Amino acid sequence: MWAGERGGPGSPHGFQLLLRCKTATLPSQSLGQALSQQWRDGTGRGERVKKGILERLNSGEVVIGDGSFVFTLEKRGYVKAGLWTPEAAVEYPEAVRQLHMEYLRAGSNVMQTFTFFAGKDNLESKWKDVNEAACDLAREVAEKGDALVAGGISQTSLYQSQKNKLEIKEIFQQQLEVFTRKNVDFLIAEYFEYCEEAVWAVEVLKESGKPVAATMCIGPEGDMHNLTPGECAVRLVKAGASIVGVNCRFGPEISLATVKLMKEGLEASGLKAYLMVQTLGFHTPDCGKGGFVDLPQYPFGLEPRLATRWDIQKYAREAYNLGVRYIGGCCGFEPYHIRAIAEELAPERGFLPDASEKHGSWGSGLSMHTKPWIRARAQKEYWKNLLPASGRPYFPSLSKPDA
Repeated sequence: MWAGERGGPGSPHGFQLLLRCKTATLPSQSLGQALSQQWRDGTGRGERVKKGILERLNSGEVVIGDGSFVFTLEKRGYVKAGLWTPEAAVEYPEAVRQLHMEYLRAGSNVMQTFTFFAGKDNLESKWKDVNEAACDLAREVAEKGDALVAGGISQTSLYQSQKNKLEIKEIFQQQLEVFTRKNVDFLIAEYFEYCEEAVWAVEVLKESGKPVAATMCIGPEGDMHNLTPGECAVRLVKAGASIVGVNCRFGPEISLATVKLMKEGLEASGLKAYLMVQTLGFHTPDCGKGGFVDLPQYPFGLEPRLATRWDIQKYAREAYNLGVRYIGGCCGFEPYHIRAIAEELAPERGFLPDASEKHGSWGSGLSMHTKPWIRARAQKEYWKNLLPASGRPYFPSLSKPDA
């Protein structure tokens, strides 16, 4: 769906199952197993030919992206903090494959190549091997379910110092050549602080003839050249992006506020595009214009800010109500957060993910607990209204950004 339009539910069969699930006549475990098996044997969706990203969005489907890679793999011991480059695709392919699998099982429709900061400017001679390996891993996992492969590029390390358009475009072109050869399904230009560089990226990616999404790592104050979110969206669409939005740098509330401004900018200009949001898995109400990278806790002390699964269900619903149909996460956004999106939007999608087999809706599994006060928590209202404590009595709830 275009920005602001409403769409229908998923497959009728899956939605009927879901309604039965919600009235407690069918457990979520059975629903997830049934629909997963239907995809594998080809009976649930009529055919096994996957629809493209624009086909899905145009039909009103909710597309669920993936979540954190560099942050999650750093915690697991496979990525080094600093440049956050993705050599793990070559050095530890099993770790990257496993994380892709976790997102797929949690409900992701898109396996994005692990190619963040993977241009020649950051990886030098290793860039080609890393991009090729990342494409192969994403495709391998995507073929295990109803997922597409997105080739991803991000801002370069050259823009702020040189702004050499030809050199920067060449870096994007090199990655695009790999993505084209590996036949990714669509392309994403993500994590851009400057709209100008993002436009250059879109211009290069459009040469492939494949659909292009573009997301900026900005908040409501706009990009680092003080372009508003609305103006950024307009320029990206005019450059050729079919999907626009934000990713990273800010938490759910700020990310959605920024997408709303993008939507308003597009509407005011008479332009149409699908909306996309991939927020942090952290709460960042005290961020400045630069986002969470300016907080004193970045990057090793952010855990107290982590969003709960219930926070993410709220985020998913608010994103959907805003008209966003491509919803995912970025740094700090774990597989269980992706599952929360899939569970919240199951009525619209018509099915639950495989990972819901082991997760009772709104804590329903607690109804079997031996302690009555824990059994009392097996209800939506309890978790929806909970105010989580940090367990740190002498710590501040907010902090002052360093920049």
